[in-house]
Amino acid sequence: MPAHEDWNTARAAELIAAGQTLEGPLLPILHSFVETFGYVPEPAVPMVAEALNLSRADVHGVVTFYHDFRREPAGEHVIKLCRAEACQSAGCEALADHLVEKLGIEFGETTPDGRVTLEPVYCLGLCSISPAAMIDGRLVARLDAKRLDKALEEVVR
Repeated sequence: MPAHEDWNTARAAELIAAGQTLEGPLLPILHSFVETFGYVPEPAVPMVAEALNLSRADVHGVVTFYHDFRREPAGEHVIKLCRAEACQSAGCEALADHLVEKLGIEFGETTPDGRVTLEPVYCLGLCSISPAAMIDGRLVARLDAKRLDKALEEVVR
């Protein structure tokens, strides 16, 4: 995963200015924050709200609604396990329990060493080959505990 920049307001202002001219600029600006900083820092919310003539509540609502916008930096590796119905019917809950036990964290948390963040997602579009996950942006499917452990070993050493 690429290294992210430390938060700074000047860089945030550049990102906002670059996205402001787009049609429907809020989502692209928030995505640019995640790409640049690794998350949407709390001080960014009023900056974006003011620039786009939105309320802070509007911006906060979008940040908290979409799973791609995190409010804290993620770990070095991000594991997203699909928890939608098709994956549930194929056994993702057992995989979820396996991950929680293996990593020693709950969904939405990062390991104390900052190496791994575990997140739920609610559809990766791989329903016919579920259960599925995304590990550092790479899709893996037809998972069982053994395949999941192998995929984890490739990124989390």
